[in-house]
Amino acid sequence: MSYMKHTSIATAADAVKYISSGQRVFIQGSAATPIRLVQALIERKNELRDVELVSISLHGIKLRSEDLRGHFFVNSLFVSESVRQSVNDDTGDYVPVFLSEIPGLFVNGELPLDVALIHVSPPDKHGYCSLGTSVDVAKTAVKYAKTVIAQVNPNMPRVHGDAFIPFHCIDYAVEVNDALPEVSYSEAADAVSEKIGHHVASLVEDGATLQLGIGTIPDQVLKNLSHLKHLGLHTEMFSDGVIPLIESGIIDNSMKKVVNGYCVTSFLLGTHTLYRFVDDHPYIKALDIAYVNDPRVISQNPKVTAINSAIEIDLTGQVCSDSIGTYQYSGIGGQMDFIRGAALSEGGKPIIALPSVTKSGISRIVPLLKQGAGVVTTRGHIHWVVTEYGVVNLYGKNMEQRAKLLCHIAHPDHRDMLEKAAHERFKN
Repeated sequence: MSYMKHTSIATAADAVKYISSGQRVFIQGSAATPIRLVQALIERKNELRDVELVSISLHGIKLRSEDLRGHFFVNSLFVSESVRQSVNDDTGDYVPVFLSEIPGLFVNGELPLDVALIHVSPPDKHGYCSLGTSVDVAKTAVKYAKTVIAQVNPNMPRVHGDAFIPFHCIDYAVEVNDALPEVSYSEAADAVSEKIGHHVASLVEDGATLQLGIGTIPDQVLKNLSHLKHLGLHTEMFSDGVIPLIESGIIDNSMKKVVNGYCVTSFLLGTHTLYRFVDDHPYIKALDIAYVNDPRVISQNPKVTAINSAIEIDLTGQVCSDSIGTYQYSGIGGQMDFIRGAALSEGGKPIIALPSVTKSGISRIVPLLKQGAGVVTTRGHIHWVVTEYGVVNLYGKNMEQRAKLLCHIAHPDHRDMLEKAAHERFKN
């Protein structure tokens, strides 16, 4: 590769030598996780102490507590499998925060960054690299970090929008030619997610603006939308499932008020097919998460249909999406950003979709949330709830009415238990 200006070209091992004990290091996430740089940094562990690692959702690498203890501390802004062990022991912790507000932590000095580790496309003829599949909080991190170290990879798609950064803002560049981490949500589908997808799709109208959370259910929803027209996409992330709808013109973004005519996202996670599809695609804009997830921005679009998931929901409509009791499993992420934005949208529908039971048969609709569980979507924000057994709308309903509706879409094996709990609680 031929680069310009004063950026230093280095190996991963040499580049991470510029990270010192006591520094705070941002790591870009999702499919853009700079795996080579993270591996090289971990290999330096015996030379470092008290390095704080900040990220939202790493993929393709697992940070093991035995490699971290005494050397690194994971201060995670969203919990993925890569850091789950750490945030639940003494080598890490979790910062509860709305996804839309994370860039502000870097801007206002709550989390000043010493170093940003990122993963970009090679510079184009104008000297600009693309942050590719993960603009989200990375764009702001690059702007405010004192030192920027980048993997430069020809396999990183050149995504449009806020993704472009000048090559000269990179202090140390490491050339790699690695495949990006892949996730196939369609392969994980089962009969339950297919039924939930069908039910959720029944709520989507012509001209709706879609937001899709992570997982198999949003992918199944998309498979049931081929009869609709003039859909829009304004979402924090999307995967392979949107491709057929874009190619067929069902998603044409013609009815959107914000960034009309374009698909808006903040990060992408899927398979090689998705990464090739978005490469240099002028119809797709990856924008800063502070804009994409701002409820005030979201609400300007018509019929915002926000589809998110949950770990469990109690009979009054409190939604736990980030923890299993006190065990931190995930994070707040963008759920509340879009639940609120959809509620304020004209004709909007905030939706929580979840299987009625866990894989071991435990009800996800419960009389009470587990002790220590976090409430992400409050009973004041809840609207639509969907399981494989149907669809209910809790908005405007009192707590006894909510309990009856939720019992109706619970798994049949648990309805008697839930109805008894509701009767004991509400005395009717």
